[in-house]
Amino acid sequence: MARPDKVAAVDEIANRFRESSASVVTEYRGLSVAKLTQLRRDLGASANFRVAKNTLVKRAAADAGVQGLDDLLAGPTAIAFVQGEPVDAAKAIKTFAKDNPGLSIKGGYMDGRALSVAEVEQLADLESREVLLGKLAGAMKANLSKAATLFSQPASQVARLGQALADKKAEGEPAPAAADGDSAES
Repeated sequence: MARPDKVAAVDEIANRFRESSASVVTEYRGLSVAKLTQLRRDLGASANFRVAKNTLVKRAAADAGVQGLDDLLAGPTAIAFVQGEPVDAAKAIKTFAKDNPGLSIKGGYMDGRALSVAEVEQLADLESREVLLGKLAGAMKANLSKAATLFSQPASQVARLGQALADKKAEGEPAPAAADGDSAES
């Protein structure tokens, strides 16, 4: 018979898998509680970092319909359940792992499939959503600016031509011949 505390832990982990936009599976050998607390602070509100037993995580993943994590669940395992942007959480974990060799990324899960270590690191190397949206807005503004310039040029050319004709008439010189080769008879 299953112990109630373990059943509750499996239910909690399964709910976290269901509610998360992504998860990053890590190994935390040799990290102190203070270091794990620092990682939790670095992740902020965008992710929940939880140390869990592998057997409980396997059951919870099966309950939540998450497949492909069984190979990653060996040794001391901690999982970051990401509620916000996966890029921000992956970036925070990768930076922390670089400074603390006791933490290593084993893989992850996002968009219905398991992620390899390389894929999680690629995700961490992406720019944040805000930066990408800013670049997109800048590119769109540049294109609109080019279009506005392109559309305003014919009107400004007509205005300059009209002003040149008015200046010529004011000076008393005859107007130039038409550009299409017709002679002006007045």
